[in-house]
Amino acid sequence: MSAATDRALAAVMERVAATAAEVGPRFPLYADPADGRWTTTGRGSWTGGFWAGLLWLRARYTGAEADRQAAAACTARLEPWAGADTATRGLIFWYGTAPAGDDAEAAALRARAARACLSACDPELGILPWGGALGGPRLLARVDAVPGTVPLLAGAGPEGVAAAAAHLGLHLDLCLGRPGDAAPWFRPALGLEPATGRWQPCADPPPGWSRGQAWLLLAVADSLLQPAVAAGDSVRLTEAAALLITRGGLLTGRPVPPADTARQDGPLDTSAAAITAVALLKLARTPGPRAEQYALRAEEILDRLIRCHLTDDEVRPPGMLLDGCYDAAKGLAVRHELVWGDFFLALALSALHGLVDITRV
Repeated sequence: MSAATDRALAAVMERVAATAAEVGPRFPLYADPADGRWTTTGRGSWTGGFWAGLLWLRARYTGAEADRQAAAACTARLEPWAGADTATRGLIFWYGTAPAGDDAEAAALRARAARACLSACDPELGILPWGGALGGPRLLARVDAVPGTVPLLAGAGPEGVAAAAAHLGLHLDLCLGRPGDAAPWFRPALGLEPATGRWQPCADPPPGWSRGQAWLLLAVADSLLQPAVAAGDSVRLTEAAALLITRGGLLTGRPVPPADTARQDGPLDTSAAAITAVALLKLARTPGPRAEQYALRAEEILDRLIRCHLTDDEVRPPGMLLDGCYDAAKGLAVRHELVWGDFFLALALSALHGLVDITRV
């Protein structure tokens, strides 16, 4: 690691400690860019696992038993979500437990969530439905239903591996389409019409949702690192990664993309950049001629985040990753610190520091 990334990791971990002191048993969601005060949730919603994951990363960084206990206690508070009807259990339970390493209680909770997700899969549709726990239609295929879900399901034995492959495959078919399909090339969410049995694109999130492209790239990268899942169609996964990287301009475009690529003058989304950096670090660990290019681009993105978007002043708390965009269309938290942005920045820096194996988290 360079001196700059070393300082950045220290600042991010200091921010985790400050956040923990502020939020107590609640879960941070997004923080005001002016003063760093967090908006919190009582149960964590779909983002709760990222806070638990951050606490585990801090525990690895400090090696302190008190930090390990804090991470374990937060992870235990995720338990009510194991049986919830939502595909975001992949986000909650994979990223909330994988950084815990060999912690037995975290592993047991992850296994329980994996079995629950496997039971909820629809074998006829070949998907773990989006679910109704967070409101809205249940029969949705959304890109944010895939990251975390694939490795989570894959941990549930051969049936879980098959379900993970089917879940990912359907999302790739629907969200990226096939050659000759009508534009747009990327469709982050589709709903199933019961009367016709056909999937139709949703208006929200929009096709230019940069975090959606990052989520799907992360899911593909994780799948390529799961030999049992990738064995079914590694060529399709490699092609999907190449399409997302090329059409999304992830190697040549702005290191920090706008939240909606159709609004180049709109708010940025540093969380999309941090997710992309992690995905590229993972892809750099898979066989292929562009591994070095992926690693270099990940480091370029991280350098931009550290230099231009991480607080280092006398006014705000240090280590805040600013300019994350929760929801551009609704104008909700459009220049804020986001807990999942913090997590993926911390994960990438921890991987570069050798604290975690990026292929296993």
